[in-house]
Amino acid sequence: MPASTLADRLARRALELVDIRSESRGEAELAAHVLGVLRDAGVPARDAGDTCVLAGTTARGDRPLVLLAGHLDTVPAQGNLPGRVEDGVVHGLGAADMKGAVAVMVELAIALAGRPTALDVGFVWFGREELPVSEGALTPLLAREPGLRTADLAIVMEPTANAIQLGCLGNLNATWTFHGRAGHSARPWLADNAIHRAAKGIGALARVPWTVHEVGGLEYREVVSVTTISGGIAQNVVPGEAVAHVNYRYPPGLAPDAAEARLRGWCEPYGTVEIVGHAPSGPVPEGNPLVDALAAAGAGPVEAKQAWTPVAEFGLAGVDAVNFGPGDPAFAHRADEQVEVGALVTAHEVLERLLCR
Repeated sequence: MPASTLADRLARRALELVDIRSESRGEAELAAHVLGVLRDAGVPARDAGDTCVLAGTTARGDRPLVLLAGHLDTVPAQGNLPGRVEDGVVHGLGAADMKGAVAVMVELAIALAGRPTALDVGFVWFGREELPVSEGALTPLLAREPGLRTADLAIVMEPTANAIQLGCLGNLNATWTFHGRAGHSARPWLADNAIHRAAKGIGALARVPWTVHEVGGLEYREVVSVTTISGGIAQNVVPGEAVAHVNYRYPPGLAPDAAEARLRGWCEPYGTVEIVGHAPSGPVPEGNPLVDALAAAGAGPVEAKQAWTPVAEFGLAGVDAVNFGPGDPAFAHRADEQVEVGALVTAHEVLERLLCR
């Protein structure tokens, strides 16, 4: 297929998908649309329930099985609908994260239908990825579709600007409550200011250095941040309680219970910690020839993933997984979200070379 024709097809498909709203928990229309497009093109596809769509091979046979996986949902709109294509760029909600990648998956599934391939390939679309992992649709899908867990490699098409990004950070969220004693602001010595206690604790946490960890020859940064804070009831009342939210990102290889213990060690000398969400880190695949084959097909460079992604969910299910997708992470979740059509073409061509080598 000429590159220009492929570019036109991918641009049209990406714009079509952008314009179907699918904020988290609102993916049903888009899931039905993707399923209909595939079936109309003769692609073997099925509704896998709970806004999930499967196509192609979904259990390993005699050949290695590669899964291409992408989420259908987006963050809330920010005045960036409807989308548009302008100067070789698709603009609009989810263009980078990750409807451009979903367009690549749909067009690749259509292009490969009925063609001989060197590997078996399955396609996995799922919802609610932008919510906490406990609310996502992928882990339940992997539980009820055991064939998916036999895959040799899952390529999660998160925005990586067509680099291969290995592993992912663990994502731990907690509330940090500072306890004092309320009182009149004219007589603060009779009270115990919880916000002042919070200032001491947050100041101490701010001094925890970013730490670089090397895993599989790649560098991951361990970071902790206070992301929200609230407290106080009136201008003339010394507050008796203040609450902060803490987000902690930790590297592959650190066990979830050890990560929680580390966060508590930093925070509990100053206040009470309650873990409210925890998505474990994703392992770095080692010695998987399909990862090398993806690089040889034109993907790259190989980098660390400085974020959490569903590669962690595949890892927990026993499947090696990497991040590779056309979106630029710098544009993810932004009001001016966009993806270059040329990046869509590159992703399509790399994956076609991998699967049809």
